Amino acid sequence: MRSRVPAIVWGLIAAAVVIAILVLASSVLSPSRAEDQQPDVDTALIVSVDVSNSVDEHRYKLQMEGIAKALEDPEVLKAILNGPQGGILFSMVTWADKPKLSLPWQRIASAADAVAVAAKVRALPRQTGEFTCVSGMLRSISDKVVPQIPAKALRIVVDVSGDGSENCNPEEPPALVRDELAAAGVTVNGLPILEGDEGPTLEQWFRDNVMGGPGSFILPANGFSDFGRAIRQKFMIEISGRPLPVKQARASD
Repeated sequence: MRSRVPAIVWGLIAAAVVIAILVLASSVLSPSRAEDQQPDVDTALIVSVDVSNSVDEHRYKLQMEGIAKALEDPEVLKAILNGPQGGILFSMVTWADKPKLSLPWQRIASAADAVAVAAKVRALPRQTGEFTCVSGMLRSISDKVVPQIPAKALRIVVDVSGDGSENCNPEEPPALVRDELAAAGVTVNGLPILEGDEGPTLEQWFRDNVMGGPGSFILPANGFSDFGRAIRQKFMIEISGRPLPVKQARASD
């Protein structure tokens, strides 16, 4: 004689099936990926700063303070907050022999956010190195930093500053990696610091080997003392998405 399954057991089984279906549906409709959880941003900005042996303690501080003050600038903040998404993502790479992600992705969507990120920039410990390895820096950004952007960005910008050209004898030339970034829709802008023997030719080297991608441009600094002015102006253009002013664009051609 076959035993009959009590009705209460069938009820428990049915309830378990319903719960499993609801859990599965929830996981499909609400994916857990970071980029789906974070609000969209207007710009994902990667600021890449040369800290090779030509950058002494004083010059390093000029760069960090220039970046921090630019983030706190009222006009820069206005550009950040007035975009369609009302915010940006900001990260920093310092580089010499090797690149380092010194400041992982930070969201800036308020004045308080900007002040907090500026404080982190000022507190970054100095990284040192002998050589100027531009290709290795661009490769690291392409392979490790851009893929980790934690939200959807309307534009991705790499802001490269430095006072020298590639001198690491890399296996792949920097222009090749730059072209790879540009083909992926990433804008790479250059801020050559025109100081020393290489100053007169550095701007053209940046133009040939660093600048690339949608709306890319070069905006030089006339020495390290001019870095703060140049990086502020550069942030205004990169964050707002506006083109380089016509007069300046013609002057740099």
